Amino acid sequence: MIRIENISKQNSHRLLYVEASAALNRGEKIGLVGPNGAGKTTLFRMITGEELPDEGQVAVEKGVSIGYFNQDVGEMAGRSAVAEVMDGAGPVSQVAAELHELETAMSDPERMDEMEAIIERYGEVQARYEELDGYGLEGRAREVLAGLSFSQDMMDGDVGKLSGGWKMRVALARILLMRPDVMLLDEPSNHLDLESLIWLENFLKTYEGALLMTSHDREFMNRIVNKIIEIDAGSLNSYSGDYTFYERQREQNEKQQQAQFERQQAMLAKEIKFIERFKARASHAAQVQSRVKKLDKIDRVEPPRRRQTVSFDFQPAPRSGEDVVNIKGIRKAYGSRVIYDGLDFMIRRRERWCIMGVNGAGKSTLLKLVTGATQPDAGTVTIGASVKLGYFAQHAMDVLDGDNTVLGWLEERFPKAGQAPLRALSGCFGFSGDDVEKRCRVLSGGEKARLVMAAMLFDPPNLLVLDEPTNHLDIDTKEMLIKALSGFEGTMLFVSHDRHFLGALSNRVLEVTPDGIERYEGGYLEYVERTGREAPGLHG
Repeated sequence: MIRIENISKQNSHRLLYVEASAALNRGEKIGLVGPNGAGKTTLFRMITGEELPDEGQVAVEKGVSIGYFNQDVGEMAGRSAVAEVMDGAGPVSQVAAELHELETAMSDPERMDEMEAIIERYGEVQARYEELDGYGLEGRAREVLAGLSFSQDMMDGDVGKLSGGWKMRVALARILLMRPDVMLLDEPSNHLDLESLIWLENFLKTYEGALLMTSHDREFMNRIVNKIIEIDAGSLNSYSGDYTFYERQREQNEKQQQAQFERQQAMLAKEIKFIERFKARASHAAQVQSRVKKLDKIDRVEPPRRRQTVSFDFQPAPRSGEDVVNIKGIRKAYGSRVIYDGLDFMIRRRERWCIMGVNGAGKSTLLKLVTGATQPDAGTVTIGASVKLGYFAQHAMDVLDGDNTVLGWLEERFPKAGQAPLRALSGCFGFSGDDVEKRCRVLSGGEKARLVMAAMLFDPPNLLVLDEPTNHLDIDTKEMLIKALSGFEGTMLFVSHDRHFLGALSNRVLEVTPDGIERYEGGYLEYVERTGREAPGLHG
């Protein structure tokens, strides 16, 4: 369906692709992977024709429809979410708009003299709308929006009043409703809660078209893709299988290449030693010449390119008392909406609680109550002895000084640390080389979140309260964070929609339900096993 043939592409001074080739065939579901800045979005744009390769070509089969979802959703206002989603469905949306205009005209007393023509046209347009299954389309649009956690009020309300994250979901719903021959999805798992993520996973599994997507969620990728295309130093390498298979295969390939390289180096050293030893002897001249020629003809094996996987040893957290947080008789309401009434909850040292609950159940509210960011209407929250609290919230980025650089801000926070460990810390969280000189004001939302997280873990608290800590982190940074937090000696309370993160780090689950809270001994994996579902609100 789509063939990428020997493309080369340079963006400003950066060489992204050098004679790279790949293909997307019918029914394939492909994960596109590569480090940040490798050119994933550029590849999407070349497939849609928004950009052209400098050399080579991207060939799309005639008549193939493409739907492209990216993070830049543009302006949305003045229409309902449902109308915005239906607008992406091609000709049917134009017919729907004309139908709406004609309905308005039919009730306009000033157009009575045109009424016969209007009614005649209405009949034609209505027949066309039925032929295109327009009435079924609205039902399907609502179904997709419900899958992405929209309430009926949100579906019918002005899309302009929604936050950026919800607008992203509207843009995604538009592509899903369109069901094109090929879907290009750039980070569709960002901004989704666990229920929406699992719904999307099931939708994409049953989608019959071809799919090319990027995602920072390895679990999501594993369940959908059957092939990986990796961008590696300008070339496109294809692997048949899911993300885990690709990781294993890549590691195996690197080991084989290293072994080949070492064997060849040993052979070359032996030959060079012979040449050096006998080059001055006339009796060995023919042999020496023959070996020199042989060396010139040998195809040199390159050593495998080492990936930058940075690990960082975080300082051990100071020890707290056994009772870390004691919540007694908490009541919390927002207007007439009661979130908690009579909540009792105790957190003990080294427990790692993940909070589960449907959208709006009060997960973030519980974190805010524990950290003191919000006050209960009744009841008490008591923090135990020697507890040093660290809170990572979605607005944690407000603490950054826009005029300072990444390194400068860290040096201000930790004046005694010295540059070397702070540069190493920055590298772990994706700020390598000159990135540490970037001013905080130009950082993306994801970069700001990573910087705040880095500072929190450099001087670790013994109670970590984390609200969606993995948003904006790529797969490698998440792995590094999981590894670092696995060795964390303190206590954790967190909300996350990343199942790999939940499974690796929790040892307790607190599920917030409309009828109160449910506690589960054991972590997220045990919770899934016992309840038969991966998220609240979903049936097993």
